[in-house]
Amino acid sequence: MKRLPLQGRTLALLAVLVPMLLLFVYVALRSGPLAPVRVTVATVAERPVTPALYGIGTVEARYTYRIGPTFAGRVSRVDVQVGDRVAAGQVLGEMDPVDLDERIRAQDAALRRADAQQREAAARQRYAQSQMRRYEQLLASHVVSEETVASKRQEQQVADAALAAAGEELVRIRADREALAAQRGNLRLVAPVAGLVAARDADPGTTVVAGQAVLEVIDPGSVWINVRFDQISAQGLAAGLPARVVLRSRAGQALAGRVLRVEPMADAVTEETLAKVVFDALPEPLPPLGELAEVTVAMPTLAAAPVVPNSVIRHVDGRLGVWRVEDGDPQFAAVELGAADLDGNVQVRRGLEVGDRVVAYSEKAVTARTRIHVVDRIPGAAR
Repeated sequence: MKRLPLQGRTLALLAVLVPMLLLFVYVALRSGPLAPVRVTVATVAERPVTPALYGIGTVEARYTYRIGPTFAGRVSRVDVQVGDRVAAGQVLGEMDPVDLDERIRAQDAALRRADAQQREAAARQRYAQSQMRRYEQLLASHVVSEETVASKRQEQQVADAALAAAGEELVRIRADREALAAQRGNLRLVAPVAGLVAARDADPGTTVVAGQAVLEVIDPGSVWINVRFDQISAQGLAAGLPARVVLRSRAGQALAGRVLRVEPMADAVTEETLAKVVFDALPEPLPPLGELAEVTVAMPTLAAAPVVPNSVIRHVDGRLGVWRVEDGDPQFAAVELGAADLDGNVQVRRGLEVGDRVVAYSEKAVTARTRIHVVDRIPGAAR
């Protein structure tokens, strides 16, 4: 009789604990650590992909002319400023001639003296010729001796030699004068082409060495973008492909262009392929050299193939693949990927079939033992 109250209390306690235990198990299985992981799925579809390459480049000029002296000197004047438009042959500045003008005047005086000496030598040569002919006639008449005629012949030879020497001296002085004039002309900083002054590296009074640039002039029509593309995705990049250029200073404004050429030398350090992209129409105002630009090159559209969003791609144990949903359970499937576009779609060459369902997003990391629950959307997940 004394055990009945104890058994009643035990049964009452069990009646309370068992529902609580069942509730705990239910909660654990539904919303606790043992609950299924909510996932969204994507279906493998067959459609064409238009791949595109994205790269970063800088604005450069294909033709840059660095204008400076051919020998060391001091800058006398600079007539243009950065940003000025110049014409071909326009004098942009000048170097200090030092004593070149005086040396040219001295050569002019020497040239006049040499010219006078040549005329004098020519006159003596003509006189010697006439004397020799006259004495040869007198010799025929036996009026003068043979020795006298020989003396006149020698005088004529001396006059011929003096005339030739005077002519050579005149040529030498004229060449020296032309060399000084050319040297004087090189002191003028002349624009070789019509263009835009991009840099002014020296001001009047600055001493520069031979070959040092005082001014830099670019051809505005030769502006292009030097672009770098990742070598992994650069297959198929070729000249003539259309491109879209967005300058850093003009965000949101896309400019049409095309690939001019793909450089034969790649960057082995950064593992990038280099290409030159030109504008279909030069932007106004002209972008500054060195400005960054985002370039997107449209590649030819590929044939239809199985395509998935790149968000489904996972790396598991060093393998590239997706979590394929089979009979409500996730199964890892290794895949071989192909080309991708900038919309986030990637071709699957091997590992999936059209119509397969794969995990796109999940609340937690998925494993082969994870129980999943497919939903339309996970709150807080990327759409």
